[in-house]
Amino acid sequence: LFSKFIHPDKELYREFYNLWIALMVVNAIIFLVGVVLNSLALYVFCFRTKTKTTSVIYTINLIVTDLLVGFSLPVRLIMFYSAGDCLNCSLVHIFGYFVNMYCSILFLTCICVDRYLAIVQVEASRKWRNPTCAKGICVFIWIFATVVTFSILSMAIQFAQCCLSKILALMVCEYFFPLIIIIFFTTRIMCALSKPSLMHQSRERRMRAVQLLITVLIIFMICFTPFHVRQVAISINPDMPHDVSLIVYHVTVTLSSLNSCMDPIVYCFVTNNFQSTMKNIFRKTEPEQTSVDILGMNKNSKGS
Repeated sequence: LFSKFIHPDKELYREFYNLWIALMVVNAIIFLVGVVLNSLALYVFCFRTKTKTTSVIYTINLIVTDLLVGFSLPVRLIMFYSAGDCLNCSLVHIFGYFVNMYCSILFLTCICVDRYLAIVQVEASRKWRNPTCAKGICVFIWIFATVVTFSILSMAIQFAQCCLSKILALMVCEYFFPLIIIIFFTTRIMCALSKPSLMHQSRERRMRAVQLLITVLIIFMICFTPFHVRQVAISINPDMPHDVSLIVYHVTVTLSSLNSCMDPIVYCFVTNNFQSTMKNIFRKTEPEQTSVDILGMNKNSKGS
């Protein structure tokens, strides 16, 4: 079973050469665009954002995961040509890739929950929406994703097809639960925005919160859903034709990498002048400090 994880590039190259070339070109574009956009975003949030609110902390961690996913793409190509038969090298690469993919999913979920608390449960969430708590959650996410991914690969190495259902359960727990949470809070915040009790929040802030949650939901549907649907399909129908399974695997993994290029859209909703700061960087002028969380406390908003 583990060989199905570590030899797909060689199989695709041998059986579907043109598709392999096309996917490598797409991955190269994803690498270039993702690294450039996320590097600039990391600079803005680390050095141009004065106040590190909970949303900013989650976003910085999300940027780091996207950068690591981006850097894994050229490593994959290098390994194919120079270390394709190195099982330990393949294990480390696959382990790092999936840890970062699941961290991206979980940090996106944290940003959505934080948006809901900031605009709907302002008073009730005061003690939870603080930098110390956010940093603790980020540490937990890194550890959780690492342990779960290690468990998946360990069982893939040690056991055969009889344990595929357990592997599937571990893999989808880091996707389907966050997806349900995001759908739930997106629905809740859209329903809550019409209540008079929230009228003290400006219309712009409320609309940006909805846009953020919808954007994250779209990213989930495009980037992460195909890969996990494929995993479910394999578990239901283990006799799926090998060629179909191989092609779908590579296409869905490429789509999962695409999230490193789409996540910068989310960053635009985290602070209220992220876009203007980015424009100032490109214009080579002295940018203003990026303001604080757009949906945070009114005091912080005035400070920006």
